[in-house]
Parts: sequence; C-alpha cells; structure tokens
Amino acid sequence: MKTKIFSTALMGVLAMGMTSCGNDFLEVSSKTEGTTGNYYSNESAISRALIGCYDGWQRTVSNGPTFAFHYLSELCSDECFGGTGANDARNSAVVDRFDMGEDNSQVDLHNTLWESYYQAIYRCNELIQHEDQITWSSDAAHGRIIGEARGIRGILYFDLARVFENIPLVTVPTTDNVPQAQPDEVYAQIFSDLKYAAENIPANAYPKSSSSTNDGRITCYAAKAMIARAYLFYTGVYGKEPEGVSKAEVLQGLEDIINSGEYSLVPLYKNLWYCASTTWEGSDQAGWKEVSTYAGEDNVENILTMKFNYTSDYNGNAGGNNAIQMFSIRGGTFKAPYGQGWGGATVSANFVASYPSLDQRREASVIDLAAEGIEATDAYQKAILDQREYTGYFNKKYTARSGYHQSEGGSWSLTHYYDGLMAGDFQISQPIGYTLMRYSDVLLMAAELGSPNAQSYLSQVHSRAYATQAEDGTVSTPKITVSPTQANIMEERRLEFAFEGIRYWDLLRQGVNVAAQAIVASGQKVLNGGQEATVSYKAENIISKRGFQQIPLTQIQRSNGVLKQNAGW
Repeated sequence: MKTKIFSTALMGVLAMGMTSCGNDFLEVSSKTEGTTGNYYSNESAISRALIGCYDGWQRTVSNGPTFAFHYLSELCSDECFGGTGANDARNSAVVDRFDMGEDNSQVDLHNTLWESYYQAIYRCNELIQHEDQITWSSDAAHGRIIGEARGIRGILYFDLARVFENIPLVTVPTTDNVPQAQPDEVYAQIFSDLKYAAENIPANAYPKSSSSTNDGRITCYAAKAMIARAYLFYTGVYGKEPEGVSKAEVLQGLEDIINSGEYSLVPLYKNLWYCASTTWEGSDQAGWKEVSTYAGEDNVENILTMKFNYTSDYNGNAGGNNAIQMFSIRGGTFKAPYGQGWGGATVSANFVASYPSLDQRREASVIDLAAEGIEATDAYQKAILDQREYTGYFNKKYTARSGYHQSEGGSWSLTHYYDGLMAGDFQISQPIGYTLMRYSDVLLMAAELGSPNAQSYLSQVHSRAYATQAEDGTVSTPKITVSPTQANIMEERRLEFAFEGIRYWDLLRQGVNVAAQAIVASGQKVLNGGQEATVSYKAENIISKRGFQQIPLTQIQRSNGVLKQNAGW
C-alpha cells in the first residue's frame, strides 16, 4: 500500500484554476475548467495553472498556520520572544526556547505549515510535468512560465530545508510515501530550480516600472537574489560550496541586479513601511486625515514581495496574511495606524537598545508603546494583564493596521483599516505583503561575497540609515564610509533587516554555536500577566537540535515511520 506524505495534496491540482482574488494576475474567470486529464491543453491553460502555483505559495501563510515561516523565523531569533496571551498555550514558547519542556503536548506545531508547503509543491510539480505537451508560442513564454513555477518551487523547498533540514524531495506530482532526502539533494534541487528561473525568465518580462504586470511575480532578478541567499546559508551551515554553484557566478548574479538599473534604495528607510511613515491628523469634530509618505509594496527597492488580500472568509477562500495578527498589539486597537492582534513575538528590549542613537531604523522598525503614548492609557494597562512576555515593544514593519472612519451619523471611530476600506475579519483578512527580498540585501550580499565595490555597497546601506528630511521634503543623506569587514556587514544586516524573518538564518549560517550564544544573551526581564518574570534560554536546547524544528508527529505517523524525527526533538 502506498501512504500519502500529506493528507490533502490532491486538492492542489484540482484547484489549479481556482485562486483567491485581490491581485490582478491572481484573478481567473473559471474555477471548474479542467482536471488533470484535460487541463493542460494549451499555453493559456498552463498560464492559469501558474496562477494556481502562486495561490499555493500564498496559502502557505493564508491557510492559517500559526507558525508561518516569517513568524517562526522571528520566534527563533534573538530579536523576539514568544509572547501571546498570558493564559494561552505555550506553543510559541516551544519554538522560541527550542524546548518541548515548555509544553510537551505541542507535537504537531508545524503540521499545517508542512501540508501547505507540500500542497504548493504539488501544484508546481503538476505544471512542470506537463511542460512538454504544450505548444509554446515562443521560447520566451516557455521560459517565463516554467521559470516562475520552478522559482516558486525553489523558494518553497528553501523554506522547508531551513526550518526542518531533513525533508522529502518530491519533484513529480505524487502522494507516495517518500522518505527524507539528504540535505545536499534538496539544495541541489533548490539551486537547479532557482538557476532555471534566473536564466529563463526574460529580464523584460515584468519591468519594475509596471507594477500591474510584476505584482508579486518571480523575476529573473528575484531568482538571482534568492540564489545568493541560499548560497550563503548553505555554505555557512554545511561548510562547502553546493555542487554546480560557484561563488563567482552567485556574485555575478547580484552584480547583474545592481547593474540592471531596475532597483535603488528608497531615500528614507521609514517610507518602506506603512506604519512607520503614516500618521493621522484631525479630531472627531474636525475629521481625521491620513498623512503618509509610504512608498508602497511595489516600491523601487522591493525585488520580491509575497502578496495577500483582504477578501478571505471561513469557507475556503484564503488570501489574507494570517500571520500578521500574531505580530500585532494584543488587546485591541489603541492608536492609528496600529491594529489589533495576539501579541506574539514581543520585541527584545535589549535588541532595541542596541541601535546607535541616530540610526533611523530603530523608530521605523519598532513600536515603542511608552514613547508613542499607548502604554500609559488605562485601556492598555488592562491589556498588559493579558500579555505574556511583555517588553513594551512590538514589530512596526509587520503589524495590523487601523484608521479612522466616519459613520453615517457623523461620528468617527478607530477600526481595522486598509487603503481607506474597513476590511473583513482582522484574523484572516490582513492584506499586508511580505517583502522577501530588498535591494539593500542585494548590496550587502554582494559586499559579503567580495565584490570590488563592497565598500560602496555597504556604505550606501549604512548611510541611508542616517538620512534626514527637511520641512520642504528634501532628503539629506550623509556619506559615511564603512569598511566591508565580515563583522561590519553582519552588524549592518542585523539592523537593516530587523523583524523581516532574516536575522535567525543569518545567525544559523554563522554556526549553531554562534546562534545559540546570541539567543541565550537575549534573555531578559519581562512581564507575564503584569508580573515580573524572566525569559531565559539554554544553549544546549538549540545546539542539540542543530537549530532546526521538529517534524510534525502527524507526518511521522502517516508515513508509518518512514519519516524520522529530527535530532534533539
């Protein structure tokens, strides 16, 4: 008998023509057009199947896993603690501490994430398998569609390999009981997929100047940047180059992005993030007005953003960023532009204090509840009593949004908000995208890989952090020269990409002992339900697991023991 490696994989192909709406390229007219027997009849059909691949990728977050990749990455890092409600289950603490002793019932923490990823991979595999039966209109169309599908699959496997390390490698549409592959085999596939995307998606397929066509799409530049990220992680963790991938070609891919002219740094760091660049002016009597300098998700710095929408419901229409509420302030909406959430991933006060005094990234990255007048309110003082591991700080980059709205009677109220709309259930209707790759990351990776322009690239990123804006709107950026040492580059990455789901993987690629040391050092005093407590870590918990997460018990049982639990769990 053949056992399924995940329970609902077949829905992937059946849903090829179905997706949630909200992004132009994710909208299709038919949800019932075909089956695996007749669906792949022409280029138009396979283009719609590609939409299903993007939808599957989106659903790795929208399906509702509490521990979506970005949230999990933050809990593992030295930036954040588990947080959540004072009386909630300690599942976030299990991930944060790498310790089942926090709650030994949490043996299936990542099952929804695991299934969602393999469902998305199934969709990609189904499309790629039918590549040869299509009469393509051109080599460019062929390279673009297959390149995007393989690019998505490469990213999916890269996420899984970083979280679990030991995973099944499935490159055909099957539900067979597939054993775990060696990490080298998985990374070989990751690099093969991303290189195909980099080499075959035409550079002009989705010009940055046209957000209507590149909205959330995998481009050749996104693929080249992801190759570099995967290369740095692999070489750091495994101490060798991946087969068939050289440092020189990875660096050349980054230089291609830089020389393309498609991307540049947004002049003011805060304008990368809605809540950092938006205020509300007015009163209940005079009316409220949103004042924002937000550059938008499709700004000139963002190379790849995973897109979401606010049309989700509880009947299978999944398109929202369901991890956003985990990062957001617990207890309700207290002040625009911040919305309601569950208070997870509270930000370390030690991490906040480590920013240099004039570094603009601190204020742009962190909600400081005391400084912003939220902590002192009677309403929030009550909310603190329902908060675990309260530090006074939350993630400003990825947090739910709110705004003021006028009722028919004329009064104003503070409500869940997005682009001027009161939108849906805050638990499932968050449309905030995850920016997976920024141009600043390309500059810093190129510097780390030894570009002749390393000092210039590092200095550009560092100098932008100290840019200021005059009343007339003029932005002044000091010219600060920074030596491109490894220590300086890693420190710049720490501050530049705080709370973007990058820091933990940067730590781990420096060695599990380095990661454990940083995480242990992040322990501090917190408030649990208003009472003083201490967050502390044990290095051996992280080191014994090599920094990776537990395989879901459901998957091990479903495989009849073919899947093996990771060491230390």
